[in-house]
Amino acid sequence: MFRRTAAAVALLTFATAAPASVVPASALRADASRGWPGTIRGQTADRYPEGVTWDPSRQAFLVGSIATGRIDVVDRHGRSRPLVEQAPGVSTFGLHVDAVRNRFLVTYADIGSGERSSEPTTSKQSGVAIYNLRTGRLQYRVDLNTPALNPAGGRHGVNDLAIDRRGNAYVTDPAGDAIYRITPQGKASVLVRDARLASPRIGMNGIVWDPAGYLLAVRYDVGSVLKISPAGAITEVKLPKALVGGDGLAMTADRKLVAVTNKLGAPGVEEVAVLRSTDNYRSARVVAAKAWPIGGPTTVALSPHGMYVLSGRIDVLLAGGQSNEFDLHRF
Repeated sequence: MFRRTAAAVALLTFATAAPASVVPASALRADASRGWPGTIRGQTADRYPEGVTWDPSRQAFLVGSIATGRIDVVDRHGRSRPLVEQAPGVSTFGLHVDAVRNRFLVTYADIGSGERSSEPTTSKQSGVAIYNLRTGRLQYRVDLNTPALNPAGGRHGVNDLAIDRRGNAYVTDPAGDAIYRITPQGKASVLVRDARLASPRIGMNGIVWDPAGYLLAVRYDVGSVLKISPAGAITEVKLPKALVGGDGLAMTADRKLVAVTNKLGAPGVEEVAVLRSTDNYRSARVVAAKAWPIGGPTTVALSPHGMYVLSGRIDVLLAGGQSNEFDLHRF
């Protein structure tokens, strides 16, 4: 059974990340010749997957787990099997495959709703695990809640990550006021600490690397999208409407920003929107949007077979129920 307290329910809504991948624009189109279905319905003993990414080496998806923290491989029939048996932390969230460097990265934290949640780790455990993509062997386990990184203490629990062309990873912490950078060698530092990143509820969430040379990240509670330079300079992207409940982000090779919004922890709408900018993301406009037919969407993965949005039954968990089911539904 999960530890279910009011605080845990509030913290659970931090679990809203989508690992960002830059893939060809053709990834937004279905590849019917290979028989990939529009909806992949599956079950997993590692319940409540929140993050998903495409693994080209296995031609399958990788998903995390709020319940156990393990990482599973999911095929096109919805069949799942463990890839990493020993979880890096209490729960896992954002995932990113870095095929160029033969590795994958996953964020881990304790938001109070995992099987191994405990008082010493809830809102304190916060880090990134880096694995060999081929073998699944752990290479680095990077603690992002240390006195050097967070001298003021407080609540922490990282969520999403993005990778630049040099292999640096950038990590959001919805409970904090910082975005972290991790080098390919596993050395962590604070990229930027700023009051605009902080929230009394749920702050910075989804994050992507734009190949033009900067980051885009969404703040869940108010729906603002921030443009962040590699030096840590922040500007707000002008939007036609706020992306309240903004969760997972992804970016296509033609630099369209895909955003998943939900109402798990904010008065948002369950929707997937595609945004386009003509001024280097000083502003952006919505070019496509769809109300999502499956409850609790959190994240999106771009694959050669289409763009798949994950609904891991987190809405069921928040309502006090139990489920081992999940859906990957194509946009």
